[in-house]
Amino acid sequence: MKGRLILIAAAWFAGLLAVPDAALARDFLGYGRHVSNDLLGDGRDRWHSGSISSSRVWGDPWTGALPQDFASLLELRIAGEIMAPENLRRPARDDRPYATSLSFGLHSHFDWQGMETTLGTDLVLTGPMTGLPWLQDKVHDWLGASTTSARTKAGAVPDGVHPTLAFENGRSYGLGAATLRPFVAGRWGDETLLRAGADITIGSVGMAELLVRDRVTGQRYRVVTAPHPGVAFVLGADYAYVQDSIYLRRPRDTRARVRTGVHFQTRRVGGFYGLTWMGPEFEGQKEGHVIGSVRLKVDF
Repeated sequence: MKGRLILIAAAWFAGLLAVPDAALARDFLGYGRHVSNDLLGDGRDRWHSGSISSSRVWGDPWTGALPQDFASLLELRIAGEIMAPENLRRPARDDRPYATSLSFGLHSHFDWQGMETTLGTDLVLTGPMTGLPWLQDKVHDWLGASTTSARTKAGAVPDGVHPTLAFENGRSYGLGAATLRPFVAGRWGDETLLRAGADITIGSVGMAELLVRDRVTGQRYRVVTAPHPGVAFVLGADYAYVQDSIYLRRPRDTRARVRTGVHFQTRRVGGFYGLTWMGPEFEGQKEGHVIGSVRLKVDF
């Protein structure tokens, strides 16, 4: 069974790689990444323990605005996440199960009737076959922190392959030195949910650029950049109705996130630091927690 899942994943990934072959006739427009960890936030290793997203984009020469046509601008996205109970050694019975996910996706960004639209698909792999449980244990050994117990691993989300669809529609409104961007987003697959929210940006960094939303925190990270020196402060929130989640035994019907952060750009260095409050996501979770996010890019 495990070998079959790996073959399905390999076939899907090969298909994703074949699409950028056509995109290579276009320009490589940019690369972005986003790293999050609760040790950078409230300092406690629990629930949304750590994640990373990486995006590469191809398309026609960037003009500062999205193209009109679907698939004119393509993003290859790779992401991984580790989710854990509050105690890795002795998890409570009603806590979330240990879970790891690794996803490979292809998304198109385009202007649809004045809406900034993202539409795409991800193949989400879960379980030990991702290699992330092994990696976490090695890192924890090196840091002298607790590793995942056999009991915790026994109750973990198992190996699986989960085709997933995702979309987002948003629109930006200028408000003096600020930009307000309300949005709606949906996901069907590893999690099935519908989300609505808004982000406010104060400052010049990010204007006329392509920003991609991190799935875990909702923070938007820069991918196609116009490196003009400056600073931008961001504030955002969203609320979701949740139908299902493979990562939770008893998911709550709703969940909320509130986030803030700052982008900065000098002539050669760009960076970001943000904090996201993640509200309770499952029955039995008595409180939310705070995740920190970072990005640093240096042009030599």
